[in-house]
Amino acid sequence: MARFYVNNRRDGSRLLSSALVITCIGLVRFDHPAGRFVAIVAGLVSLYWWLGYRQLSQ
Repeated sequence: MARFYVNNRRDGSRLLSSALVITCIGLVRFDHPAGRFVAIVAGLVSLYWWLGYRQLSQ
């Protein structure tokens, strides 16, 4: 089964930083339901990609 992540640290850090920026954007408007949804989904994606990033060696 293929995993939903890249195979190098450079691209992994780009994915992770993009997801964190989107999470912060959602947190700015956390009082709105759409902001809550964006923050929660992007936060979960960030967590998943952080765990994948930690497993990369190069």
